Amino acid sequence: MVMSTLFKRILIVSDMEGSSGCFSYRAASFMTKDWRRACVGMTQDVHHVVKTLFAAGVEEITVKDFHRTGYNIIPEQVHPAARIISGYKLGPVPGMGNPIAAEAIMFLGMHAASGTRGFLAHTLTSRIAYLEVNGKPMSEVELFSASFAPYGIRPIFFSGCPVACGQAKAAINMIHVYPIDKRQGPQNFDADVWRAGLKQAAVASLTNISTKPFTPKGPFKAVVTMRDGKHVARKMANRWDFRHQDARIFLDAPDIHILYEDLIRLCYLTPLKEKMITFWLFMYDLWGRMGLYWVRQGLQPRDL
Repeated sequence: MVMSTLFKRILIVSDMEGSSGCFSYRAASFMTKDWRRACVGMTQDVHHVVKTLFAAGVEEITVKDFHRTGYNIIPEQVHPAARIISGYKLGPVPGMGNPIAAEAIMFLGMHAASGTRGFLAHTLTSRIAYLEVNGKPMSEVELFSASFAPYGIRPIFFSGCPVACGQAKAAINMIHVYPIDKRQGPQNFDADVWRAGLKQAAVASLTNISTKPFTPKGPFKAVVTMRDGKHVARKMANRWDFRHQDARIFLDAPDIHILYEDLIRLCYLTPLKEKMITFWLFMYDLWGRMGLYWVRQGLQPRDL
């Protein structure tokens, strides 16, 4: 029976590192054989969750692919009633686009924050060795959830490695989590059993009215430590007139939205790219489409 507190319109943000098909850095990389298998696993995770949510009474589901190029999910292998958004959008939510009147958001396949002990842990880019904000590591779920808060969207569910799940619970009050344990390797991992638990946990979160839109209070002081050292940090900081010392770059922002925009500039852009952002997104989109075409060409019957 569908409960009266059921959310009817769900947005799913899907990443790869915490999905059932990714067990190495190569699997999270672009156009490797391991990545092709990881794309299939990520797609199947999404499909099983989407199918079960629809069966539970959800009316609209939008899935945002948010790993690397944004072209990892194989759309034709996901329940046809779901809307798949590939690639990256300028806004109104950075990278995500229009939240399309979603009521709640679920995060699948996520990872832990830069500099912490989770599986393939990073925040935005692995070039960051450690991201500290107001004295604590910051994970992507905080940045993403805050971006959707102005639209009243509640972060109700999160799945990733146990460290990532712990960080999500610590940051977002009452969020439901479902961990994936990859310590035994792919040979000893039963994806079907894990997905069965994942989809049931996702359905259970549909009644999670305890979680509110995530609106952390500023100001924010961030210290970004670059993995490649002080020369790279100096070059990146000077592009945007950020303060820096050794391998550290310092960001000060009155609210989390400005902090996120500054982190996007630091990690992904140069002043020239920002001026030509529409062109660069178009080219990145083409690159992602080429990768997904390559994935499709190598699929075996057992993958379908």
